[in-house]
Amino acid sequence: MKVIVAHAAKDLRIEERDMPTPGPGQVLIKMAAGGICGSDLHYYNHGGFGTIRLREPMILGHEVSGHVARLGAGVDDLSVGDLVAVSPSRPCASCIYCAEGRQNHCLNMRFYGSAMPFPHIQGAFREYVVADTTQCAPAGDLSAGEAAMAEPLAVVLHAARQAGDLMGKRVLVTGCGPIGLLAVLVARAAGAVEVAATDISDFTLSKAREIGADHTVNVMQSSDGLERFHAQKGHFDTLFECSGVASALASAVPALRPGATVVQLGLGGDMTLPMQAMTAKELQLKGSFRFHAEFFTAVEMMRARRLDVRPLITHAVGIEDAVRAFECAGDRTQAIKVNITF
Repeated sequence: MKVIVAHAAKDLRIEERDMPTPGPGQVLIKMAAGGICGSDLHYYNHGGFGTIRLREPMILGHEVSGHVARLGAGVDDLSVGDLVAVSPSRPCASCIYCAEGRQNHCLNMRFYGSAMPFPHIQGAFREYVVADTTQCAPAGDLSAGEAAMAEPLAVVLHAARQAGDLMGKRVLVTGCGPIGLLAVLVARAAGAVEVAATDISDFTLSKAREIGADHTVNVMQSSDGLERFHAQKGHFDTLFECSGVASALASAVPALRPGATVVQLGLGGDMTLPMQAMTAKELQLKGSFRFHAEFFTAVEMMRARRLDVRPLITHAVGIEDAVRAFECAGDRTQAIKVNITF
C-alpha cells in the first residue's frame, strides 16, 4: 500500500508499506480522505515546529476518514463498508491523567503523525490503516471529506469548553486558517452575539464572512483595524487566538474587555506576551491542547447539521499528487482545507 512519508523539510515521498491486519477489537479501514493540518505543513515546510523536530522518517496525517474493509475478531458494532471518522487520539487509559479524565494529556499518548516522542508515532496518510473500534465514529451520510474534519472540529470544541459559556458573548478570532474558521462556526453555534475575525489573507477573511463573522480585519493592510474596539477598555469577552503569532495576540489585547478570556490554540514557536497589559485588564489566559471525547461530539454535530464545515473544504487532491496538495494547503490565498483522497 502507498503511504506519505516526510523525511525532512521539503522531502516528501510516496512509499510502499505492507498491508496491516486487524486484531481483536480492531478494524481495517480503507482510507478515503485525509485533511492536511497545520502541523503536517510544519513538518513539510520546516521539518518540525518549535522544539519538535523530525528525527526519523514519519508518515504524516491525522485528520482522516475511510470505509471499514475488514473486521477483527469480536467486532460487532461496525460493518464492512461503513464510513467512519477515525480519531487519531489513542490514550493509554492507565496513566494518572487518563484516570483524571484528561486523556489529551496522556503520558503515553499515541497520536497519529506526531514527532513529539521518539520513535515517532506514524501517521494515517496511508491507503489502509488498522484502528481500534473505540477510535471510530460512524459518519452516516457525511461525505468522506466532512468526516475527516472531525479532528480539527474537535480541537475547537475542546477550546470552546476551555472558554466557558459563550451565550451572549462577543468573540474575537485571530487567525483564519481552518482552526480559526471553525472557531467562528463554533462561537456562532454556542450563542455568541457578535464575532470578529482577523487574518492577513483576504481570501480566508471572505470565508469568515461567508460562515458568519460580523467583522473582519486584514491586519496586513490595516494594522489599526481593531482600534474601533478599544473604547471603554475593550469590547470582546473572549479571544480565540488561532495563529500562534505573538503580534496577533498583542494587537488583540486592547480590544478585550477587563476579565476577558484568552484561549490560545495556535501552536508554533514560543510567544512573548504583553503580560503587564494582560495583568492590568485581569485577563484569563487558558491553553487548549488537542481533545478527546469532543471528537465524537464533532461527528454528531456535523451529522445533525448543527455545524456545516463544507464551505471550508476547498480542494481534494489524489495521493499521487501529495506534494502539490501540500503546496496548495500552504497557500492561504486560495486554500482553506485541502483533502488528500486515497
